[in-house]
Amino acid sequence: MRGDGHVGLEPKPVLKAGLGLKPRAGLKPGLMQQLLKPELARTAAATAVTWLNPTRMGAELIKFDRPAANVPPDTLGRIGPLEVRLVNKRSDIKRAQRLRYNVFYKDGTAIADAPTMLARRDKDAFDKICDHILVLDHAAKPSLSGKQPVVGTYRLLRQDVAESRDGFYTDEEFDVSSLVERHPDLRFLELGRSCVLPPYRTKRTVELLWHGIWTYVRRHRMDVMIGCASFEGTDPDRLALPLSFLHHHARAPDEWRARAHDSRYVEMNRMSKDAIDTKAALRELPPLIKGYLRVGAYIGDGAVIDHQFGTTDVLVVMPVSAIASRYIGHFGADASRHAA
Repeated sequence: MRGDGHVGLEPKPVLKAGLGLKPRAGLKPGLMQQLLKPELARTAAATAVTWLNPTRMGAELIKFDRPAANVPPDTLGRIGPLEVRLVNKRSDIKRAQRLRYNVFYKDGTAIADAPTMLARRDKDAFDKICDHILVLDHAAKPSLSGKQPVVGTYRLLRQDVAESRDGFYTDEEFDVSSLVERHPDLRFLELGRSCVLPPYRTKRTVELLWHGIWTYVRRHRMDVMIGCASFEGTDPDRLALPLSFLHHHARAPDEWRARAHDSRYVEMNRMSKDAIDTKAALRELPPLIKGYLRVGAYIGDGAVIDHQFGTTDVLVVMPVSAIASRYIGHFGADASRHAA
């Protein structure tokens, strides 16, 4: 959900550990850097919101329950020369980590510690237990090892895996555990560490990433997606308009509400509802957050300041049941639409 999202308009691509969101250093290397905190340092697709505009891509479809001939089993979708696929080798996870490092630290604003600088990879303990998806460009020049370049990535953590280890990454900022406990019959999926190389921050790439996520959601029968999204800047007063807009117009109902931890809680209700200029507020919302809202997502209670990455984070909660039917139709209820 965190994803890389900064999620403004000159797109601030910041995805954090949650929905795609920003990186944290060490065990917190960037958040969905955050859906990345790396769940970030500026990484999300500047045009992330464009994936929400249903349009036909003119691509041949692959039925994912029965892959087409000559299609690798880990392939989730294709559009032209771009392929989205699940990682199945440790070496591919390292490729995702190198991409995250370049986007979050080298080209972004995240501050790397010594081990991260030496490794030139954004990594943490969660990488070993998460699933990773990559976007590869088959039209680009292969690397010296003969592999196609990785141009985008996302990290996914299923509830059953999180509960067998140390929980969700997003729980470091928001009380996600209590939300999960209130819905014992639902399966939660955390989205994070999302990033896309600048030249590929286009509708096609972002849509392909989200097609891969939707395919994953359907295959594993996930019910709720969670993650963090970020605003650039650490002064909540400067963000009073968009934060207040989210508080008054997108705050999650009680059954889906999760609160920022008390030690990090920042009040989002900084302006009265009557004082909000809706059009101005929408202009200040990062594209990714606007995209989530269009789909039917909710925003949690309170924001969190991440000084390491220079961001203000909000929690995004997206129940699959709340996703607008037109977007489900866009990707296909059986996750079989976008592949070519």
